[in-house]
Amino acid sequence: MNTIWIGRAILSVSDKQGLLPLGALLAKLNVEIIATGGTARELWAGGVSAIEVSAYTGFPEILKGRVKTLHPKVAGGILVPQTGSGVQEVLAHGIGVIDLVVVNLYPFEETVREQGANVNVDAAMEEMDIGGVTLIRAAAKNHRYVTVVTDPSQYPALMAELTVTAASRSSGRGGVSWETRKLLAAAALRHTARYTEVEAAFLERVYPPK
Repeated sequence: MNTIWIGRAILSVSDKQGLLPLGALLAKLNVEIIATGGTARELWAGGVSAIEVSAYTGFPEILKGRVKTLHPKVAGGILVPQTGSGVQEVLAHGIGVIDLVVVNLYPFEETVREQGANVNVDAAMEEMDIGGVTLIRAAAKNHRYVTVVTDPSQYPALMAELTVTAASRSSGRGGVSWETRKLLAAAALRHTARYTEVEAAFLERVYPPK
């Protein structure tokens, strides 16, 4: 399985730690960056160019941010098998291929822990991430072609690999190996599994069986 060269990335992060160095490197390596609202604003403030996801999809964020990335132009770009027919199919619908997904999720567990016994269920539900989980799982499913990163602690190794591989290419574009992609995909699914388990345990606690 070959190295996948990164041409387009989507970034949607709750934890902004390490975002600017990563974004700056991606921009330097000629990666088109798509980002959700708060992530885009953080990048812009740091001088990193990014396309807000609503501008990319042509559809605004709605329901106070509940719907941001749930759009065929995003999902299709992540899920496309990067073979001739797959790529041609999405291109026919105006969908670009997305090679890198960088997402970390709303802090559901932290919110519930901080509220303790006085937890407000409705407030907790607002911290339940839907779009982010969808992006992560889509990227993990298509890890043969897509790199998925879910934690800032993973950024340094990713950045190092992109830098080294870019040095070997006249285009200056970095790539990610099969070995790295499959390990990151497994870590991503572990991450979403734990996230979902915490959510389920919370609802079982606040809605105990009668």
